[in-house]
Amino acid sequence: MNKTGSRAGRRARIRRRKKHEDVSKVTLSHEVQFVRLRKLLKERGFPSQHLIPVNFNDTGRGLMATHPIKANGTVISLPENCLLTTVTVLSSYMGEFIKRYQPPISPLVALCSFLVAERHRGDTSEWSPYIHVLPKFYTCPVCFPDDIIRLLPGSLWKKATEQKEQFEDLYSSSLTFFRSLQPLFSQPLEKLFTQDALRWAWCSVNTRTVYMEHDQSNYLSREKDVYALAPYLDLLNHCPNVQVKAGFNKETHCYEIKSVHGCKKFQQAFINYGPHDNHKLLLEYGFVASGNPHSVVYVDLEVLQLCLDKKDTQLSQKLLYLKDNDFLHNLTFSMDGPSWRLMTAFRLLSLKPEQYACWKNVLLGASVSRPQEQWCIDSALKLCNNLTEDNVKALERLSHLQQCTDHSRLEQLRVVESLRQEEQRILEHTQVLLENLERQQSLW
Repeated sequence: MNKTGSRAGRRARIRRRKKHEDVSKVTLSHEVQFVRLRKLLKERGFPSQHLIPVNFNDTGRGLMATHPIKANGTVISLPENCLLTTVTVLSSYMGEFIKRYQPPISPLVALCSFLVAERHRGDTSEWSPYIHVLPKFYTCPVCFPDDIIRLLPGSLWKKATEQKEQFEDLYSSSLTFFRSLQPLFSQPLEKLFTQDALRWAWCSVNTRTVYMEHDQSNYLSREKDVYALAPYLDLLNHCPNVQVKAGFNKETHCYEIKSVHGCKKFQQAFINYGPHDNHKLLLEYGFVASGNPHSVVYVDLEVLQLCLDKKDTQLSQKLLYLKDNDFLHNLTFSMDGPSWRLMTAFRLLSLKPEQYACWKNVLLGASVSRPQEQWCIDSALKLCNNLTEDNVKALERLSHLQQCTDHSRLEQLRVVESLRQEEQRILEHTQVLLENLERQQSLW
């Protein structure tokens, strides 16, 4: 191709790339809710000049850097009086009611109650610009109906069920306090402080607060008070591959986030919640990180037992030994294949009665015979195939349920589908690894 053709082709590629970039992110700065929020924060000393709200096609709402952020440079610095904490609540119209209520409520209930009340007050609320930016609904499992909960992988299904039960207990135990707030409202408290309202507030606190230790208040329970809602800052999305330093700076009286490697101009600025797998991210934050390097597929005891030899008269004793030595939890598959703990459990399960004296050595990493090692690989592959089959059925069910449903339920189904798809990717990769190991074993 001649030079003119090369330049034309290059220009066309650049135009296509720019067109794709324009489609992939839409600036939200002009929207009324963000204009009002930035005005509120500017009045409190936060200019927000270098980050603007953008809707990204892959992560949803986030913040884009309008200027380059250097390595170890500040991503955001939010003044203390922009933070919504229990100090805010205790100094508000609700403070006197909390201070005289016995027994003292927890910091979590105080924050949640304030959010419910502020949402009810609408535009008369000082914090209404922030309340309007908060999500209207969440995709955390605590919000899922039972039929969607059942589509979660086994171990996460159990945790999600426990979390829902704990939330319901929190609501029940807080009803008397909610009723004590009746003088603040003309509407009956039963219609205002509903379980759905508290669930929304609980998710707002659980998914969006930054960790910030506060002095113990005489008016709150002895639970640690470490919550701070951080308007605008909480628009930053999580990326497992990003490194940041975050914390409250007592000298500047600001909550600061610094980027270890920096961020390019016009790129999304990220933070990192920690080395969490997708089960943790979905349970606590309501989302799944695609390509998360910390992701694993968990193996439950019930699923593990499906690929074991029921004719093994010593099976119960072996499982009890594994349980006593804390080897029946955190058994996983990852992109590296079956975990060391899982293969160690299989090696112990492969032992013959005359080898029981070696149990401790096996748990410490000792090898077994070649036939037994082959059995371990075969068993791991069978387990992988069982999990894959379950995953495929769940994905088919999820696809079917998405055909006709409302928006909030659709978003819940999609986040569960994302989790299942990520697990399918791990299982398919693991299957290839184990099949290769099988072939290598057969050649020895």
